[in-house]
This record gives sequence, C-alpha cells and structure tokens, in this order.
Amino acid sequence: MYIEEYRNKCVSADEAVKAVRSGDWIEFCWAASIACLLDEALARRVKELNDVNIRAAVLLKPSAILESDPTGEHFTWNSWHLSGRERKLVQNGQAYYIPIKYSEVPRWLRENLQTDVVAIQVAPMDKHGYFSFGVTVSHYAAAIEKARVVIVEVNEDMPSIHGGYDHMVHISKVDYVVEGGHRGLPELPSAPASEIDKKIASYVLPEIMDGACIQLGIGGMPNALGQMIAESDLKDLGIHTEMLVDGFVDMVVAGKVNGTCKQLDRGRIVFSFAAGTQKLYEFMKNNPSLAAYPVDYTNHPCNASRNDHLISINSCLEIDLTGQVCSESAGSNMMSGSGGQLDFVEAAYNSKGGKSFICLPSTYIDKQGQVKSRIKGLMTWGSVITDTRTTVHFVVTEFGKVNLKGLSTWQRAEALISIAHPDFREELIAQAKKLKIWRQCHSG
Repeated sequence: MYIEEYRNKCVSADEAVKAVRSGDWIEFCWAASIACLLDEALARRVKELNDVNIRAAVLLKPSAILESDPTGEHFTWNSWHLSGRERKLVQNGQAYYIPIKYSEVPRWLRENLQTDVVAIQVAPMDKHGYFSFGVTVSHYAAAIEKARVVIVEVNEDMPSIHGGYDHMVHISKVDYVVEGGHRGLPELPSAPASEIDKKIASYVLPEIMDGACIQLGIGGMPNALGQMIAESDLKDLGIHTEMLVDGFVDMVVAGKVNGTCKQLDRGRIVFSFAAGTQKLYEFMKNNPSLAAYPVDYTNHPCNASRNDHLISINSCLEIDLTGQVCSESAGSNMMSGSGGQLDFVEAAYNSKGGKSFICLPSTYIDKQGQVKSRIKGLMTWGSVITDTRTTVHFVVTEFGKVNLKGLSTWQRAEALISIAHPDFREELIAQAKKLKIWRQCHSG
C-alpha cells in the first residue's frame, strides 16, 4: 500500500521544486541535514523566482542556492543559527539572522510565521510508511503542519532514529519524494581541546555527581569535559541535551551513561538534533537508547528541569562585571546565535540539585594581535545579551569558578575579577570603581 503511494509521489528534484513560487518561505535545512539535490534544483530556478525566503541553520557545506544568487536578488537566506559560512554571509549583507529562544521555535512556526514549502532530507521510508527525520528533529513537524507543499529528499545514509514524538513524517503528509541515493552526511569534527579548555573542564568535573543528567554545548571545552567524564569514575549518568555530539558517544562507550537515575525518559538519551563525525552517525543508527524529540520538548525549561541534578555546560564570548553573558556576537557582528543556551541555564538551575556552568577562557587575541580580557567592565558596544545576569549560575575560567546567584553588584564584580586573567585584574578593579560597583574595603 505505502510502496505504491511512495512511487506515485516519487519525482526528480527539478520536478519537485516546481512547486516553489515567488514570495514563498521555505523551511530548508539544519546542520547535517541539507537536501543537496533540492538545493541544486532550486539554484537552477534562480532566474525564474523572486523574493523567495529560505529558513535554515548551521550550514555545514556550500549551498548551490547561495552560490547561484550572491547578491540576494532572488533568494534571501535567513538563519536560525549561524555556522562559520553563514557568519561571513551575514557580515557581507548576504544573509540574515533570526533571533530565537530555541525552545519556542515550533510555536513560532505554528502561530507566527509563514511557511509555504518544507524541503528537507530524511531517512528511507519504513514498512509502515514513515520517514525518520534522522539527525535533525528540531522543529520540522511544526513546519510541516503549516506548509502548502512538503518535499522530502531521501538519503540512504541518513540514520533512522528512535524518538519520542514528532520525529518522523508519514508518506500521506508528503507531496513529493526525491530519491537522493547515498549522499553521506556533512561532518562537524570536535574542536580540539586546548590546555585552557582542559583546565576549565577540571573545575567543572568535581561538580558532577553519580546519576547526574548532562547537557553539553559544542566546542573545545565541552569536548574536553566529555572526554574527562569518559575517563572518570562517574557512573549512572543520564543525557538530556539539545545537540548530540561526539563527546556523548565517548561517555556511552566508556560505560558512564545508562540513564537509570533520570526522572524523565528514564534510560533514554534525549536530544533534538545531532552533528558530529561519522562515529556519531553510526552510533545513532536504529539505536534504541536514543529518544529524538522536537526542541520545544528537549529545551523547554519545565521539561528538562524535571531531571534531578541536571548539569548544563556551555561556553560564551564575554561577560561583564554584573554577570551579563554574550555568547553569540562580537560587538554587533553576529557570530552564531542564541540557540538553547538560556533554555538550559534556566532548566539546570530549576532542576533539583542542578547547576549551569558558563565557561570561557579569560582572554582572547583581537585582530590587531593584542590580548584582551573576556571579562569586561561593560560589554563591547553592540554585543547581544544571551543570558541575563539574573539567570547566570556558575561562571568558570582557567583561573577558577564562581557562583553568582544572590550576589550584589560589588560581590559579582569581586567574584568575576577573581577569575579574570591576573594581568587585567587591576584594570577591571578601576573599571568597577568607575561603575560604582567596587567596595573600597575589598580593593585587594
């Protein structure tokens, strides 16, 4: 029954994208899930279409759409979260960022946003007529509910994923099927951990107890921590995260994860999307320990916080002396996006015994080759506040960790200066005095 319906809907990529009209909004790709044939077919229609808006995120490989229209005359690229490729496009005025609180995106799609076409990559259809969304579940089901046309590109290499709900689409909801053969998946290698990353991770590791539930961001420090957890004596850990990365595989293989202490999705590794190396994608194939959910489930603070001892580890770009955190921009230049960091900062603190950690190297080197402090009296002009000062819990650098909850402005300044690079502490004290957040009796 489903095979016949599948065959009736199976068309070429060029035929499928004829459904796209000028003025349409297309929900297109996220991270490792990009429909390559549909991308190329849409690019071939560039001269025929105008004012077509693409919504995508974390672009990991070149897009034919972008290459076909470098001036943005026909297609406008709108990103939920910037990869390095998209960052350059935004800075050149060729793409635009969509500010998000990631847990709210499915609701935005259902209530606020125009979605005309969904054009996404999926795993092969099963015998029941379902296509798994594979490594990206995120918000796809919500977009499909609103779309006029649903196009799926089948990638034989896309792993079929076990899930909770809204992790697949039935053939009856699909308008066109494009067979993509074996396309592989773009990889996102783990950033190598520096000595500073390892030092920061060494301050966080003692805060993790047996049976804790872990959320990791991406980058060198979370990668270092994942490896340390894999090599530690910790046991009975759980995972409830937004993004599944290679570090989690290391923890599972080392026998540290079984999820038996979780209050929500006991025994399951909960996530919303994944990006990493082939090691991760192989681990995910029909793995019954996984539970892929839409992001309004994984990231909603009320859900994630139901797990006791939720430990959230994320990084940032800079923090000011009152505790405001910027994790997404360098001044007014967007670097990445809000993502779900605030979701998990809130969730971890609301979890029984939970803790959230914002981690950052104490310094960076600017374009002029000068060393600058990431802890600042005031944020760089134009910087976006990702986490408000009232939500931030622990802050960690290579010089230590501090808990900001409940501290007054002078206490916050004193605590943050204590974990700043020693070369900048006197300067930061002077800035704190100027801002009237320094007590003279605590000038040492």
